[in-house]
Amino acid sequence: MALAKRVVLFLAVNFLVVAVISFLVYILGLQSFLTSQGLNYTSLAIFCLVWGMGGAFISLALSKMIAKWSMGVQIIDPTTADPTLRDLVEIVHSLSTKAGLPAFPEVGVFPSPEVNAFVTGPTKKRSLVAVSSGMLQRMKREEIEAVLGHEITHVANGDMVTMTLLQGIINAFVMFLARIIAFAISRMVARDREGGLSPFVFQMTVFALEMVFMVLGMLVVAAFSRFREFRADEGGARLAGRDKMIQALQALQKTLAIRDARVDQPAYQALKIASPQGFSRFFATHPPLEMRIARLRGNQ
Repeated sequence: MALAKRVVLFLAVNFLVVAVISFLVYILGLQSFLTSQGLNYTSLAIFCLVWGMGGAFISLALSKMIAKWSMGVQIIDPTTADPTLRDLVEIVHSLSTKAGLPAFPEVGVFPSPEVNAFVTGPTKKRSLVAVSSGMLQRMKREEIEAVLGHEITHVANGDMVTMTLLQGIINAFVMFLARIIAFAISRMVARDREGGLSPFVFQMTVFALEMVFMVLGMLVVAAFSRFREFRADEGGARLAGRDKMIQALQALQKTLAIRDARVDQPAYQALKIASPQGFSRFFATHPPLEMRIARLRGNQ
């Protein structure tokens, strides 16, 4: 299973934020206000919702900076003398105008032999569109235009914010359920020995349960991601042309079939073209290419 890098980064930062919040809650003793005779479910729910959403939005706020740092993205000066890079910026600006974006995204290139492109950023006015050097070398202009149309549609649809809201709700459920179950375990232990679980063991139980529930939450995030990829394909078809969008996906299929020896991974990350088998397909953030092509052709 190979997840798109931008999703992996988002989830990794999000998980780290939730873990840090849980650790601070334990260290500062903030959880004490949630208990009196027993567990105050309303207070706990509000507490988890506030901190869960906070963790997701912190991840979103950092997404652009982390993408630049982790992927080595070099922002392109719109006035660059390089004709290839200037043409790339012009394509992004033209598609952004068609999509009705309130501001042009930053445009960048990162070094990678993979055919890769991604979009990130906290708002429609502060987005980043980046492509790999391998994509510029391997794809035709009309194919690049279609891929960029796909990515611009993610911005226009507000997918980044929507995904953050979804992740925030999942965070809240993760934190809530972990504490409810840990509390129930503590009560059961208390029947056998006085006092139940110690505060440290209780918090370690919460951490362990959060990890399990976070993985399960990834199934929901992945399902939503697959849905939004179909929408982005349709948007790319509207902005760049349906034939170009289909051509771009077919080009990715051919590139995968060749399995260029210079590429380390068997699946290019541009539009996540791997087709995982078995249970791993439920964690895939993108549908199989053949399904996406068929959808664009109106066969399903």
